[in-house]
Amino acid sequence: MDESLYADDELTVEERSLLPSEGFFVPEEHRERRREEEFEEDVVGKSTVMLVDGDADGLASVVLGREVFDDLGWTTGSPNHLGDAFERLAEHTDEGATVYVVDLCPDADVPLEGFETVVESASAVHWYDHHEWDDDVRETVEAMGVDVVVGESDEVCSADVTLEQFESHGHVFDDAVRELVAVTRDHDLWIRDDPRSDDLADLSVYLSADEYVEAVEDGVELDDEYAEFLAEKREEKNRLVELAVERATFEDVGGVTVAHTYGRCSQNEVAEALREEGADASVVVKPEGGTSLRGTDGFERCHEVARLLDGGGHPKAAGCKPDIFGTVLDYARHWTTDGEEARGVVLDAFEELLDS
Repeated sequence: MDESLYADDELTVEERSLLPSEGFFVPEEHRERRREEEFEEDVVGKSTVMLVDGDADGLASVVLGREVFDDLGWTTGSPNHLGDAFERLAEHTDEGATVYVVDLCPDADVPLEGFETVVESASAVHWYDHHEWDDDVRETVEAMGVDVVVGESDEVCSADVTLEQFESHGHVFDDAVRELVAVTRDHDLWIRDDPRSDDLADLSVYLSADEYVEAVEDGVELDDEYAEFLAEKREEKNRLVELAVERATFEDVGGVTVAHTYGRCSQNEVAEALREEGADASVVVKPEGGTSLRGTDGFERCHEVARLLDGGGHPKAAGCKPDIFGTVLDYARHWTTDGEEARGVVLDAFEELLDS
């Protein structure tokens, strides 16, 4: 396909808000080949390996790991493709390595065959997280001999859990690293008391995982080059947020005011704007098919809604991907109807939950 048809620099902001990012249009076999190559480069020959979510929370845990282990190999994985990440981990991790899985919550139906292979060949496996786990899945993972530590999802982020566990084994961290964890928590739990947490959140989106770790490894006080970079990116981001808010529809579902919208955007900022307009819960459907759910004090069951659609997360922040995409025509309808079918599927899940 001609790249000019979907390249960001060929589209207006309004057009970009309706379509997935450029990576979506890269053939899956190309992406898979590159992921495989990067995975091998990152973990082969390493005595300690970390598999983390590629957001600010997971990457803060990488900063902690690099402080502790001189020979750390690390890579990122997606909660939606955890089984694939485990298969690659099993293939490329050296026998006898110590493995850490951080900030990734396994869904009830995630395939664990690859993970079992990792456990069998590793000297030890630790899983640190702060999401709401399915009880049966946790029991299955722990029965393999894995050290599973899950913090309270509304009190700590996964970097907090990692910090606590490393410190319990005698590792000492300086104030800059501890501050990074605190500011990461401020963002990840959507507390937003520290304005620097927005900087971390945005940087983790705009930079590659490697670039982000390099940017914050000395703490949260960013160099001028990053501040200038963020200023440029935020102008576009703010417009994308505005467009998503303008598309929002509010509906009463079982006494809960649910706002649902569509677009490529910062879902947290859209959800905050919708909360200010009266939403108890916000649904942000993305062009690539995923959906972000955000709650408030008036609705703390986002993870339950997500589970009905094979997703998961926290009471006030969760995600899922409605199973409605069979062909490219389904995506075409998705992009040209502002995610109408996906929005309907998620609203049906709200109704199912609240009517039960």
